[in-house]
Amino acid sequence: MRAIVITKAGGPGVLRVLERPDPEPTAGEVRVRVELAGLNFADVMARMGLYPDAPKLPCTVGYEVSGVIDRVGAGVEGLAEGDRVLALTRFGGQASVVCATAAQVRRLPAKMTLEQAAALPVTYLTAFHILHRVARVRRGARVLVHGAGGGVGVAAVQLLKREPEIEIFGTASPSKHDFLRELGVHHPIDYRSQDYVAEVRRLTGGRGVDLILDPLGGPDWTRGYELLAPAGHLCTFGFANMRAGTTRSLGRIVSQLVRVPRWSPMKLMDDNKAVSGVNMGHLWGELELLGDEIDELLRLFDAGHISPIIDSVFAFEEAAAAHLRLEERKNAGKVLLRA
Repeated sequence: MRAIVITKAGGPGVLRVLERPDPEPTAGEVRVRVELAGLNFADVMARMGLYPDAPKLPCTVGYEVSGVIDRVGAGVEGLAEGDRVLALTRFGGQASVVCATAAQVRRLPAKMTLEQAAALPVTYLTAFHILHRVARVRRGARVLVHGAGGGVGVAAVQLLKREPEIEIFGTASPSKHDFLRELGVHHPIDYRSQDYVAEVRRLTGGRGVDLILDPLGGPDWTRGYELLAPAGHLCTFGFANMRAGTTRSLGRIVSQLVRVPRWSPMKLMDDNKAVSGVNMGHLWGELELLGDEIDELLRLFDAGHISPIIDSVFAFEEAAAAHLRLEERKNAGKVLLRA
């Protein structure tokens, strides 16, 4: 098989496409001939040496794939060779062949393309889990989505549009604002030239928002907390601010870590606010929870309520360019890798 390998921590140039032996499925697994693999910001952070959960380098990362089953392990029921599927893979997904636990593999709806299938698992699971299990968004809520033009941001906006009377605020560069308005964002905010806190306060008459989806981290967590309305909820799901440029910077890491806020239960109680965190990679053993959520997402897709938006597709040999597009925040929707 061919695999994208992070040979060492560094910029996009450390990525190589290398030959590796094909894996064999063990009991309870299926093997998938991968057509497409999703690229996520966690993969970029792993390449930079900033993702603590990543395997020891050199390694192949990747959380999600689409393709066709070509071998079935012992004890697997309900899946067969030739099935078009999507699969959740805790690393190893960015390869032309991958084995996955059958419980984390799903046959595709007839009208779902392999591109849409590879774009759905991580970003839509993250958004769905935040909105419907952690925060339980309600009618009439005002919601701020940071990075609204990215993978999780697009998924969150599509899911929010299904809820009644939701007012959506989204930070993004100006080039994405028309895209966001078409998607359903009521208030696109240019985080580069505007103070998003001041702009949200202006738009809400000083009240703030009920929910914030924040993958930024560091001082933005403090700013977001202060922006919450009474009974508001800040949900954190990343630490993108830890990076600057394409390589790891110790000074940047330290400067962000020392600005991480500390909230005590007393403060949360006195302020009537909530703070929660989501790391889908740390839910990997929760097969029933993840399975229920992915099944609901597939039902929503089949009913026409959500539809993954593909920004771009890069060949494995173009992985460096794919990483660069993601980390420079040029994508509007999902970036995929074609095996």
